[in-house]
Amino acid sequence: MTAPVANLGRLSGPTLVFGGPYSNLEATRALLAEAARKGIPPERTICTGDVVAYAADPEATAAAIRAAGVRVVMGNCEESLGVGAEDCGCGFAPGSICDRLSAAWYAYADAHLTPEARRWMAALPRRIDFSLGGATFAVVHGSLSRINRFVYASTGDAEFLAEFDAAGTDAVIGGHCGLPFTRTIAGRLWHNAGVIGMPANDGTPRVWYSTLAPEPGGVEITLHALDYDHRAAAAKMRGAGLPGEYWRAIETGLWDNDDILPPAEKAAKGRALQPATWHWRRPASKVETAAARVSA
Repeated sequence: MTAPVANLGRLSGPTLVFGGPYSNLEATRALLAEAARKGIPPERTICTGDVVAYAADPEATAAAIRAAGVRVVMGNCEESLGVGAEDCGCGFAPGSICDRLSAAWYAYADAHLTPEARRWMAALPRRIDFSLGGATFAVVHGSLSRINRFVYASTGDAEFLAEFDAAGTDAVIGGHCGLPFTRTIAGRLWHNAGVIGMPANDGTPRVWYSTLAPEPGGVEITLHALDYDHRAAAAKMRGAGLPGEYWRAIETGLWDNDDILPPAEKAAKGRALQPATWHWRRPASKVETAAARVSA
C-alpha cells in the first residue's frame, strides 16, 4: 500500500537531491559514488522519482537504488509499473512523438522488472517532507496537484503559488520535467535538481544533481554537473533495441524532440548549463510570506 507522505524530520547536514535515474545504471552508480565521496549518507539522499524509464537497465537500476537505501518519492513511472498499468502515465499529449516513443521503452521496462521491484515501487510515498536550515520542504515528483504535471522555470507565478499553498511548506523540491531550475516566488522556493538518466538538452552529455546545505537564516542550494560513462549507457540501449531518439540524446546532450517544452525552454536548447549556487533566505514568518505575495 502506498504511503501518501514520508516525513524525514529535521535534517542536520548537507542533503543531496537528484531525479530520474531512468534505468541508466552507469549514471546511477556515478551518482551514488558522488554521494559517498561527499560523505552524504543515504538518509540525506533523496530521489524525485522515475527510477525506471528510457535506458537499458531497469531492474539493475531499481536494485541499486534500493540497495543504497536512498529516499525515493513515487514518480509516474513507479506508479504505473508498480501496478502493471498499460502505459507510463507520463502526461504526454496523445499522438505526440514523446507519447509514441514512450510505448517502446515502457514495454521494455515492463518486461524486465521483477515482482519484488514492482512491490517496492507500489509502496513508495507520493511526498517526502523534511526540514533543513529552519525551513520546511516537500518533495514531490511532478507537483502537489498531479504526479505527472510538468512544472518548468517558465511556469506562471500563479501556478507556483497554488502549488505552494497545497504544499503548506516553505519550499518544494520537484522533478519530472527533466530540466534543473530554481525559482523563488513570494519568498518561497521551488527547486528542480534535474535528472541523472538523460542530459538536460544543453548540448553536453553531463547530467545534474543538487546539494542543499543549511546556513544562517536559510539554505544554500548548489547545482552540480555529473560526468559518467554515457557511451556505455548508450551502447547498451542500442543493443537492447531501444529508440534511437533516446540513446542519441545520451550521446549528444540534445533531445531529438521537444514537443513537451514551453517556448522559453525550447529556446534554450543547446545552451550549455553551468554549475550554480543560490542562497535562499527562508520566509521569517507567514506575515512576511503574505507581504511578499502582495508585492509580487
